[in-house]
Amino acid sequence: MLTNEAYKPINCDDYDNLELACQNSWMLVLELKNGEKLKAKATDMVSRKNVEYLAIDLSGEVRELRLDHIASFSHPELGTVVVSESD
Repeated sequence: MLTNEAYKPINCDDYDNLELACQNSWMLVLELKNGEKLKAKATDMVSRKNVEYLAIDLSGEVRELRLDHIASFSHPELGTVVVSESD
């Protein structure tokens, strides 16, 4: 996926669930739209140049995932959330 593509904001409920995951430092199982699967701790929500990211701790490596590149995420407290674009 190109990183210069236009950012598409995600649904507010999905964003709120990711924010909750960060506040609780939850381990999430994430599936990205490119098929990559990750199990990582949610650490922070970051906004830069009108693009929003989820900062994760992946076995000690910090990564930032564009929210519109996340297909779904799951945690026992949330179940599985399929990310949708905002209307």
